[in-house]
Amino acid sequence: MTNLTILQLNDLHGYVEPHSELRRDAHGDFQFAQMGGLARIKTLFDQARQENPGGVIALDNGDTFHGTHFAVQDRARAMVPLINALGFDAMTLHWEFAYGPERVAEISSELAHPMLAANIFCEDSSELFMPPSTIIERNGVRVGIVGLACPIVDKTMPPSFSKGLRFVTGNAELPGHIERLRQDADLIVVLSHLGFPQDVQLAKDVAGIDVIVSGHTHNRMENAVVVNGAIIFQSGCHGSYVGRLDLDVSENRIQGWRHRLIPVDDSVASDPGLADAVAAALASERQSMSEVVGHTDVALHRYAMLNSPMDDLLLEAVAEAAGTPIAFSNGWRYGAPIAPGPIMMNDLWNMVPVDPPVSVVDVTGWEIREMLEENLERTFASDPYEQMGGYIKRMRGVRLVFKAENDKGRRIDRLYIDGAQIEESARYTAAFITAQGVPAKFGANRRKLPISAIEALRRRLARPWVGAEDAESSSTELI
Repeated sequence: MTNLTILQLNDLHGYVEPHSELRRDAHGDFQFAQMGGLARIKTLFDQARQENPGGVIALDNGDTFHGTHFAVQDRARAMVPLINALGFDAMTLHWEFAYGPERVAEISSELAHPMLAANIFCEDSSELFMPPSTIIERNGVRVGIVGLACPIVDKTMPPSFSKGLRFVTGNAELPGHIERLRQDADLIVVLSHLGFPQDVQLAKDVAGIDVIVSGHTHNRMENAVVVNGAIIFQSGCHGSYVGRLDLDVSENRIQGWRHRLIPVDDSVASDPGLADAVAAALASERQSMSEVVGHTDVALHRYAMLNSPMDDLLLEAVAEAAGTPIAFSNGWRYGAPIAPGPIMMNDLWNMVPVDPPVSVVDVTGWEIREMLEENLERTFASDPYEQMGGYIKRMRGVRLVFKAENDKGRRIDRLYIDGAQIEESARYTAAFITAQGVPAKFGANRRKLPISAIEALRRRLARPWVGAEDAESSSTELI
């Protein structure tokens, strides 16, 4: 019997040092803790390698190099060496494409491990943008690893992210890669950034998968699941947890397995060398990012599907900057929680690391309804492969009441704009940030204002944040 250990880091989003995080205590209540940090993660990886010499595979699901000021300020150049220190064997990707395909290719060349994606093609071609797979041998077991990047990049994100590229789900392509790899590999691992619902469907649709290392949806899975013979696990976000799957392998088959979701908390010592390297990399921005810019009386987070206090603050700032009661943003999942107390500049960048301009657009009531129906479909589609969003679109000045189980295009039950029933022929001026806030096909007379999201937040935080104003007219309700 041979023991293999698969270590997972998914959806790091640029968090290289410990950060504020929400976790449940022994009673199931949420409490704040300092979690994560690459130096602690290295300790956990090194411990696993000591426990199972020659038997460890470390995998990164992507959303690694974007999400903090440190990551975006130099397009991940200072971050790459820090990630290389962890000794990954492969990664796939998603928000890395915020820097454009050319920079993605550069990052790939700078990494000590391969980027894999069997579902990204050069436009109008069958040529793959990067290698689809690799084979890694550990303790005599050959493991074929296939990467599946996030397929929504050319569908819901800015065009610059996917210029010259075509993204597919990968479910149609995967069987061919499995058949090819099976000629030389004993086990098949899919390294996926599709999302947990999509990975469950993938396991149902595609035979021959042994393990799916899942990412994208930030699920903290205390327990792995088995679907059609494939073991599926995912490990939260922001580097707050590491996933570990131990496999007992004999005669080219998994005979037994054990899964752990490991908290990266203060019980884990930091690796001194990597801790020093992280501190040195952050030194140039430490003072500016530590500036106190405001205060919150309530916890700010994005850990809820329907509404989030972090986005309530963001949208109030955007609406004030634009002088309109209506504002829209994307339902992002990333962004470390902020405990009640001071808000620092670093927190603002964690909220909205792209720092887009505040924009306004004129939209009809009919367009708002259609935009929200599209967003609800991308969030709750009965076909997991059609789920292309994060959480529900964040809104201010809009009250949405909906039924998630209804058919596509028929989920909205009631819709109010600024406290009044929506008039579909009426025209409304709405503020928004990023193309995901109000997609380009909706509205007219788009214009960017001479203020960015972070500056709008700074102005709003000249007054303490005590929670959302006009909560009754700005909410999303599931019935």
